[in-house]
Amino acid sequence: MRIGIVVDSACDVPTDFLQQEEITILPVTVQIGNAVLADMRNEEATLNFLSGDTASQAYNAETTPYTVQQVHDLFLSKLVLDYDYVFCICTTRTRSGIYDNAVQASFTILNDYKPVRAASGNNTPFALRVIDSQNVFAGVGVLAIEAARMRAAGEAPPKIRAHLESLATNIHAYMAPPDLNYLRNRIKKRGDKSVSFLSAALGTALDIKPILHCNRGETGPVGKVKGYAAAAEKMFDFASQRVRGGLLSPTMNLCYGGDLADMRNLPGYERLRNVCADNNVEVFESFMGLSGLVNVGKGALVLAFASEPHKFA
Repeated sequence: MRIGIVVDSACDVPTDFLQQEEITILPVTVQIGNAVLADMRNEEATLNFLSGDTASQAYNAETTPYTVQQVHDLFLSKLVLDYDYVFCICTTRTRSGIYDNAVQASFTILNDYKPVRAASGNNTPFALRVIDSQNVFAGVGVLAIEAARMRAAGEAPPKIRAHLESLATNIHAYMAPPDLNYLRNRIKKRGDKSVSFLSAALGTALDIKPILHCNRGETGPVGKVKGYAAAAEKMFDFASQRVRGGLLSPTMNLCYGGDLADMRNLPGYERLRNVCADNNVEVFESFMGLSGLVNVGKGALVLAFASEPHKFA
């Protein structure tokens, strides 16, 4: 059986991984003033887009997920021909409309695919499953990596589906935003409640950085640290603790809103890499996609893994 994997462009995984696994992207369109770009996870295009006036106004960005019709058309023009079963892994529905759009599209896709496949000489059934990752950025990536791993192992779709839907509830993403002024402006734009305006303003004055956590679709602060480097180190060291305690999937997924060399120079990074190597946990690193960057700002660090419930400390 030919199994396909689809993700939206807010799913942070390395570009070479997407290419190697032939993962299809549902691009998020980002508009800042008159500038518009469909995020296809191209680092050069993203950096060019976030320059000059667009960079200073990025917090005002409007983001638009793939529409119901666009999802439908992509499947009917390509995916129902290339695959027999497709897993569509989406950013949590609490943060994006892509999950609901994909679910709605799935009904018409399953109604319309038969003549398309028949025209290519294929009369076998086609199926798809839309999965709410219940997470964001690198957290979505953990689920995509696990789907690819199970597909490579020859697992059948029902087993993959059950495992992914269970694992989604246990994926934890932690984020350190470097610029609280930017985050405050973006929160105001979105009407978000993740970090209060007062906390953001106070944090800026005192160089206090919040550490944010996403799990099961809910995002909120779990810690405060003085200085961005110290916040990153605390995240890396905490992730090392979780790796030593045993993860539910052998994956540590990192994404960074800038040059990955800068991330690799942050304190605690090398320790985490060594702990992962000692415990047979594979580390993935990627440049944060455009839709993530406009929401949390350049220089943001996110790490994600699958683990039993825990408290950040």
